[in-house]
Amino acid sequence: QVQLVESGGGLVQAGGSLRLSCAVSGRTFVTYVMGWFRQAPGKEREFVAAINWGGSSTYYADSAKGRFTISRENAKNTLYLQMNSLKPEDTAVYYCAADRGGHGLSFDERHYAYWGQGTQVTVSS
Repeated sequence: QVQLVESGGGLVQAGGSLRLSCAVSGRTFVTYVMGWFRQAPGKEREFVAAINWGGSSTYYADSAKGRFTISRENAKNTLYLQMNSLKPEDTAVYYCAADRGGHGLSFDERHYAYWGQGTQVTVSS
């Protein structure tokens, strides 16, 4: 059984920064492609970023490019999302997710088998 637990969300002013963390249980974390998704009120969940098992390849949504950085620390079974220059439109519940493989760096949430419970990020103007 794989469990994902996000942390690090909160309230921040526009232009500020937050770092989200996702702790993953299970010995096979190192083999998973990991991703971050978000869901704003009244909107569908959308892709934010993904990272390969070794951390050498990343993929970002256009909305995240240049502001967000996804990274992972396999020795700690932890995934991160550093978010800078936050905007009010970044307000959402942020989810981490794990893909058991075979899909490359996917933006499609259907490719991710395991999900965390989400952490709220609120950016005030």
